[in-house]
Amino acid sequence: MALVGKKFPNITVDAISEMGDNLRINILEEATKNNKKVLLFWYPKDFTFVCPTELHAFQAALPDFEQRNTVVIGASCDTNEVHFAWLNTAKNNGGIEGVTYPLLADTTRNLSKALDILDAQEVYDEESNDILVEGSNVTFRATYLIDETGKIFHESVNDMPLGRNVGEYLRLIDAYTHVQTKGEVCPANWEQGKEAMNADRLSTAAYLSQN
Repeated sequence: MALVGKKFPNITVDAISEMGDNLRINILEEATKNNKKVLLFWYPKDFTFVCPTELHAFQAALPDFEQRNTVVIGASCDTNEVHFAWLNTAKNNGGIEGVTYPLLADTTRNLSKALDILDAQEVYDEESNDILVEGSNVTFRATYLIDETGKIFHESVNDMPLGRNVGEYLRLIDAYTHVQTKGEVCPANWEQGKEAMNADRLSTAAYLSQN
């Protein structure tokens, strides 16, 4: 079920800082109380393969997100202890040493279930009369952009093997900020500094005639 246009779930989750401090983070409050946008990205597991490339890519772009008044937060279903071990593993050994944004530890899976991003299906076992879970029970590569009111203005979900393009999230934040500040809409392939449109037929026709 699409969550775009809705408030982000009001759920507080365990998390850890780069220094190993145990935290409790509520994404909705991060946005509304601090008057900031939030980029929340989920990855399947610590100590895996595509995942560290993404965490380092978001870290490299962190100044660009900060310039856009946007907080970056990573998330998986691993524990704080596993997160901290990975944070203390060198980059050249597959680790994420040098990552400075917080990491959610959704071990209860309360938030990932609410977002419906787990690779998990409940099945009934007639022999045991139990409900069993099939699948990896970890998250797909889901990404959420949340505005200062706590509203989700973008969501996307990649399958496990597909890494994200960090630059696209910067573009989406720029586009949404343009809509917020200028009241215009952003056409296909819009980038900061390019022409936008008014939300009417004449403006669309004029734009199409020039592009």
